[in-house]
Amino acid sequence: MQLDIDDLSKRYGGTLWALRALTLTVRPGVLGLLGPNGAGKSTLLRILAAISRPTHGTVRWNGTDIIRNPETVREVLGYLPQDFGVYPHLTAQEFLEYLAALKGLSTTSARERIRQLLELVNLTEVRRRPLGGFSGGMRQRVGIAQALLNDPRLLIVDEPTAGLDPEERVRFRNLLGELAGDRIVILSTHIVSDVEATATRLAILSQGRLLADSSPEQLLEVVRGKVWEWIAASADLPAIKQRWLVSGTVRRTDGVSIRVVADSAPTSEARSVPPTLEDAYLRTITGGGTDSA
Repeated sequence: MQLDIDDLSKRYGGTLWALRALTLTVRPGVLGLLGPNGAGKSTLLRILAAISRPTHGTVRWNGTDIIRNPETVREVLGYLPQDFGVYPHLTAQEFLEYLAALKGLSTTSARERIRQLLELVNLTEVRRRPLGGFSGGMRQRVGIAQALLNDPRLLIVDEPTAGLDPEERVRFRNLLGELAGDRIVILSTHIVSDVEATATRLAILSQGRLLADSSPEQLLEVVRGKVWEWIAASADLPAIKQRWLVSGTVRRTDGVSIRVVADSAPTSEARSVPPTLEDAYLRTITGGGTDSA
């Protein structure tokens, strides 16, 4: 099972390039697609879901060009878009039954599948409640359930934790990790912690270009020995931010604990600390870059 993206570009209007010559190979597991807002992540996912067409390049699912044959990927696709909406007057059960009918599932198989999915996303007890009364996290769980109705081999989720509280975010991340197994899961987000615990591979986009494609371990290795912490006076913080790549600050009674990504110690007081994916991500999108693995 393999998804091959080759030299993919997408232009809107005459001059706005959302994607630029992107090449990437995706295999079973969780691919964390990271990048700031406007990086081109949603554009890429719409192309992979056969909703949008690229200006240039190809996408192949197990060797078949999905641009020319979109049904090839639609048959195996589960998709949760960023702007997933529901019919507020339908119950969770009714909504999933409606979508199952659209996907061509028989009534008997749909009923059993929906029962399994509601249990998987922990919504069995509220399946008869109208969706209009659901919290944001509960609606997102309905969203992942509808994306799994046809037991997809390719599962694409776009910014799935936006607006969720911390507990719901953790639950959602754990669910995606459990779903990976023998399928491809592409999780698009600008929140590094969303992919830190689940992604087997990371791809970082910025301004439509692929900056990094590596395992989390390889990305961390790039900044090993290049992350520093020290205590500085609050008044010095603006100047430090002007000069160094600051990845974190914590206010303390004796000043501000500052975390910086730099090739060498910023000051004699700075001590080397273990890197995080947040450090590696910030270094990559600000121009430090990583070698494609």
